[in-house]
Amino acid sequence: MKHDVLIIGGSGFVGKTIAQQLQQKGYSVLIPSRRYSAIRDLRLLPSVTLVETDVNHREAIHDLLAELKPTATVINLVGILHDRTGHPYGPGFKKAHVDLPEMLMQEMKVFGLKRYLHMSALGAHSQGPSMYQRSKGDGERCVEQSGLDWTIFRPSVIFGEQDQFINTFVGLAKLFPVIPLANTQALFQPVSVNDVAKAFVMALEDQRTIHGIYDLVGPEVFSMEDLVRFAIRKAGKKNPVISLPNWVGYLQAIAFEFGPGPTLMSRDNIASMSVPNVLALGSRDSLSEDFGIAKQHLESLIA
Repeated sequence: MKHDVLIIGGSGFVGKTIAQQLQQKGYSVLIPSRRYSAIRDLRLLPSVTLVETDVNHREAIHDLLAELKPTATVINLVGILHDRTGHPYGPGFKKAHVDLPEMLMQEMKVFGLKRYLHMSALGAHSQGPSMYQRSKGDGERCVEQSGLDWTIFRPSVIFGEQDQFINTFVGLAKLFPVIPLANTQALFQPVSVNDVAKAFVMALEDQRTIHGIYDLVGPEVFSMEDLVRFAIRKAGKKNPVISLPNWVGYLQAIAFEFGPGPTLMSRDNIASMSVPNVLALGSRDSLSEDFGIAKQHLESLIA
């Protein structure tokens, strides 16, 4: 059976939400992952086909695209948050945010496929202060120059029951009696994973979104401290938050980068936070104005 949609990076919570919404609309969806265990919870969706493969290899991409209908849509959600230092960014960022979409779009042309939906990030810019933002900006430039029928989405921090942002602080609140926090005034405009998924699905069906770039933000702006206090409340705790100087946060980031265990915060993350991750003054609120979506509030994670 040929498929209507291919989701690259579909093993994450955003991809799974998009897959569920596409399933409800009757689309047949193909989702690859390096580890089948990362996507096996989707096996109950009858119109979703799961494939264990590594999309960083051109042969794997070629084989996946061969399973699509001529009118199919390719969705690329791949993104990483941490990498080693490099200029203008590290090799991991280059591979995930620039090389992969470029290879994917080249192979799409081999099959005559045209429709491509791309996940970027709010603040993406080739001259941005962080490696993450610069690599995402260069990825956008590849998409714009591709000649395909592309649409680019640039969300702020995405929240949901399975997110790795709010839930990281929920976990910390359950482990530690006090939460030390630097960069407390960094600003975010968190957007619901459900609303982001709706925008992707609506764009897939709406030719007017071709060659559109859409900033996706939630209804409220929060500081980092606001978000951590929300996470503490979600954890059912009352941990005090101790504000630290930003230079201490920088030292913490170095310790996270080079210490054992997962990287909770990196120096590059801190560089990203030097720019407010909110809708720019005068910019169009795409979820409301272009897609007519009544935006979900962060509080819905508790309510």
